[in-house]
Amino acid sequence: MRRHPRRGEAGHGVTKPSPPAARAARGAAVGRSIGIGLMYGLWKPRVLGAWRVPATGPVILAVNHAHNIDGPMLMGTAPRPVHFLIKQEAFVGPLGPFLEGIGQLKVDRESTDRTAVTRALGVLADGGVLGIFPEGTRGEGDFAAIRGGLAYFAVRSGAPIVPVAVLGSTERRGRLIPALPPLRSRVDVVFGDPFQAGDGSGRRTRKALDDATVRIQQRLTGHLENARRLTGR
Repeated sequence: MRRHPRRGEAGHGVTKPSPPAARAARGAAVGRSIGIGLMYGLWKPRVLGAWRVPATGPVILAVNHAHNIDGPMLMGTAPRPVHFLIKQEAFVGPLGPFLEGIGQLKVDRESTDRTAVTRALGVLADGGVLGIFPEGTRGEGDFAAIRGGLAYFAVRSGAPIVPVAVLGSTERRGRLIPALPPLRSRVDVVFGDPFQAGDGSGRRTRKALDDATVRIQQRLTGHLENARRLTGR
């Protein structure tokens, strides 16, 4: 019997994580619990295909990004705790220590942030779940243009990518808080089939990464089209 996404078991790493990684994993588990409470308390998520997320081992969740709640919505509906790569501009004031405390990863989008890259690869090496917005920033959420970072992490780690479509977060504005969807409105979260970004050769050349990016975009846009047909959105 398939479990409800809110009661899914967290994945276990393929190797014993280091103490910092273990703390980050515990933090992400706490973040998932908070996300469950907030997302299901404020809105009505409809989760489809969560069983497609591998129960254990490293995995990358590639989600479209049209609204600020898309990340928290995925954190609260995914069957495993997620470590998101989040722009460093979000880590301001008390929100910074909070995000770090729940296992989220700060990244400088204007440069090659080697610290963020190392930490993200560490999450995957420890068998965790890495969340990425392939478009790099909030926009139409249609995967029309994706950055090469997703291909790099997928090819370098060998982790499968699970495409995720969050739909309904931008359809209407709330009356009380216009910046958010109406309270208790339905938001659909659709998980797709996992796939490998590489061609099986293990190569990490520029051409191999460019080819992987093309394959990724095709799979993500295809999943988004299927998710829209499935949900009627």
